[in-house]
Amino acid sequence: MAHSSHAAGIASENDAFDLEGDTLHEECGVFGILQHKDAAALTALGLHALQHRGQEAAGIVTYDGTRFHSERRMGLVGDHYTDPQMLEKLPGDVALGHNRYSTTGEVALRNVQPLFAELSVGGIAVAHNGNFTNALKLRREIIANGAICQSTSDSEVVLHLIAQSKKEGSAARFVEAISQMEGGYALIAMTRTKLMGARDPFGIRPLVLGELDGAPIFASETCALDIIGAKFVRDVENGEVIVCEKQSDGTVKITSSKPFEPKPERVCLFEYVYFARPDSFVAGRSVYNVRKNMGRNLAREAPVEGDVVVPVPDGGTPAAIGYAQESGIPFELGIIRNHYVGRTFIEPSQQIRAFGVKLKHSANRGQLDGKRVILVDDSVVRGTTSTKIVQLVRDAGASEVHLVVASPKITHSDYYGIDTPDPEKLLANQYTDHDEMCKFIGCDSLHFLSVDGLYDAVGGAPRDPQNPQFTDHYFTGEYPTRLVDLEAKDGSLKTTSMLREAG
Repeated sequence: MAHSSHAAGIASENDAFDLEGDTLHEECGVFGILQHKDAAALTALGLHALQHRGQEAAGIVTYDGTRFHSERRMGLVGDHYTDPQMLEKLPGDVALGHNRYSTTGEVALRNVQPLFAELSVGGIAVAHNGNFTNALKLRREIIANGAICQSTSDSEVVLHLIAQSKKEGSAARFVEAISQMEGGYALIAMTRTKLMGARDPFGIRPLVLGELDGAPIFASETCALDIIGAKFVRDVENGEVIVCEKQSDGTVKITSSKPFEPKPERVCLFEYVYFARPDSFVAGRSVYNVRKNMGRNLAREAPVEGDVVVPVPDGGTPAAIGYAQESGIPFELGIIRNHYVGRTFIEPSQQIRAFGVKLKHSANRGQLDGKRVILVDDSVVRGTTSTKIVQLVRDAGASEVHLVVASPKITHSDYYGIDTPDPEKLLANQYTDHDEMCKFIGCDSLHFLSVDGLYDAVGGAPRDPQNPQFTDHYFTGEYPTRLVDLEAKDGSLKTTSMLREAG
């Protein structure tokens, strides 16, 4: 669905407004640049590099010295923002962009970020990656106080808190607003003269600071800097707020503060396991090298007799390389991924959908027939895809299929922006018996990387239960923050389905 508007984007009449029915939960990519003549084009390129973080929708807001411009679209960045006519609608030297991937929230144009509002301190746009775990509670409070919410995105809560603040200036209001938020987030806000970036106190979600031709840049990952030839300056630190502001002499002043109670950094391990692009650096670590280390450690922990190591593309490829190098067993591309399958192709027909995994993956029979295959995947969540992949390999003639997984068993849901279902839908909870889990998937053997093996791959010491170095709740059940919106009166956690029903 195409959409175009100046200032704040207005949702179409077809968007459902069932505010009580949505959870505020999404994993996304953010990009912002200040004082560059090609701000919109560079933002589009940055979002293209971050496409893996959100394929549902994308948006860009710019300011041209007189007015704000907003273009938000459902679909991929390349479907809309490579058009020169589109970029002409986004003039200005400051821009903020966002890729959206909602995990359980509503798929609607009104939720596409950046969100924009005119406030007493001037126009401001916000975009974030992650999830605020107290956003529903705060939204109910601001609505009770007379606020009107037009989306189900937790970014809108931030806008309202900025609007309600009595602090002087947009930067102070921004800090006061996010000081009331809990959870894991990387947040960028844009005004007429400022670009502001912040990470949550634990640094769960990543955010980096870059520079191009003197223009400061915020981005979710370093790969977004690489695509435009920008320089990586440093990671935005956990609990840090960086304000980049235009000066009257044409320069940019950059200030940093840490306004929140100090916390130890606990980067999300799933950035390394699955979410970040392999050519990115997260918290100073090469994602590609970490994933190879996962494969090496897996080969040490779970040596399997086989003829060939085959990755489940693309996520399992670096770990499979590491497994093959450590084990000495040949690495082969036994599964070929089709990169040209889009949602518009697989949605219209049930007959087409029935082809399932074969739409995206094809067996390379010449490398599988008669072989004992060691199949390497990055993670197993529900197990449904793993079942289809294993069957695909068997149908190609493999004599044995051994599934080795380069992450520990996922036993708990995530509430900081990674798409995981309710605990009862996780394979490791449905089948606590390892042999039953193996039987369900249909493989000859099943092996998972240990938690300590994952910590070692990332370069950390063995996990200290009293002081974990990373956010690892999906494997351990130990959440780094309160989960306010999920807390039941008896102290237990509501499931996301229960939360959706309660509103």
